[in-house]
Amino acid sequence: MHKYETRTIAPVTSVKGEIVVPGDKSISHRSIMFASLAKGESRVVGLLRGEDCMSTLKIFQAMGVEVEERGEDELIIQGRGIDGLLEPDDVLDCGNSGTTMRLMSGILAAQPFYSVMTGDQYLRKRPMGRVIDPLREMGAKILGRDGNKKAPLTIDGGGLKPAEYHSPVSSAQVKSALLLAGMQIEGTTTVYEPHLSRDHSERMLCYFGAEVESFDGGARVTGPVVLEGREVFVPGDISSAAFFLVAGLIVPDSELLLKNVGVNPTRSGIIDILQQMGGSIELLNQRELSGEPVADLLVKSSQLKGIEIGGELVPRAIDEFPVVSVAAAFAEGVTTIRDAKELRVKETDRIAAMCDTLGKIGAQIEPLEDGMRVTGGKSLSGGTVNSFGDHRIAMSMAVAALRASGEVTIEDTGCTSTSFPNFWELLENIRS
Repeated sequence: MHKYETRTIAPVTSVKGEIVVPGDKSISHRSIMFASLAKGESRVVGLLRGEDCMSTLKIFQAMGVEVEERGEDELIIQGRGIDGLLEPDDVLDCGNSGTTMRLMSGILAAQPFYSVMTGDQYLRKRPMGRVIDPLREMGAKILGRDGNKKAPLTIDGGGLKPAEYHSPVSSAQVKSALLLAGMQIEGTTTVYEPHLSRDHSERMLCYFGAEVESFDGGARVTGPVVLEGREVFVPGDISSAAFFLVAGLIVPDSELLLKNVGVNPTRSGIIDILQQMGGSIELLNQRELSGEPVADLLVKSSQLKGIEIGGELVPRAIDEFPVVSVAAAFAEGVTTIRDAKELRVKETDRIAAMCDTLGKIGAQIEPLEDGMRVTGGKSLSGGTVNSFGDHRIAMSMAVAALRASGEVTIEDTGCTSTSFPNFWELLENIRS
């Protein structure tokens, strides 16, 4: 459970500097998982040490995986292979991490032992049926609260059969959970989805030696696979970079260089959106690390304009919409976000939360069933808002405060430790 804190952010005249954002959260989770399931030693460098990723790490340690922590962002993991995990002797705590719970459901469903997973008060409210239902179709014995839709979850593992699943939503967590279950059993498991969701699992499984086929509309794996220990470099998290991209665009006379940011095309929707709005963002020094594309991002203040956002762009930027709504508040004209109903089942209902918080400091923003409509150009005032315990709401409002006419006080900001432990420090460093 995060610490309750309140912070007051004053407006600035410009933001300038060079930033290294923390390691990518999605890739950090997967590097711990796949290194633990691999045979032999793996070295993970650049790991995000947020609370969510530490929940994943503790779960594997509870199943017998030995981990040596070196410095702030490096782990040496002694993998046990997909058939080497031990039955945990206590309940596995996923904290606030939906990624941990959903992906672990796929891993544990195929393991020949009994396990129980729970999480904090927010995670226990989040929908798990989207992962549980297809896993049950594969033969998984999973039970949960509220008609097998919510945690705590009990899993009596083993006895799975491969499947073909047509997911109604584009979700990397659903796709990954099924691929992680399928890779442990005999046969081919295929997942189809409406739009391409982030493909970190597929890329990293291939990097660790599995044969995973990605195709237009989904992915498949044939198991059982043998993963081999690897050295993994985790790039900077584009979802964390997004706050500074928007800050650099909306604050006049600003220029920021964000180093070593992951620019995986299934995740870089935020760059496309901000560039379509007229934002000046350059990708420099493009390269590949551990199977993931990486670049340095140079952002300069720009006059943004409102646009329509929907369709295939949405799953490529789903976590960034809170801060997109901040950019929209400073753009000329109307920005409409559609096809983003998924935002209602994140750490909080992010559509309602952003309409509430931005509205309180003067933005013209209205909720839609599957998104929001923001009319830009209204000057924002100071005031007091609440993050609703959601890290992305807290950080988005901090960015909005940089261009407000007075101080903005944000209640419940300790939640940022789940994904971006040094956010406030970096925000302070770029003020000028």
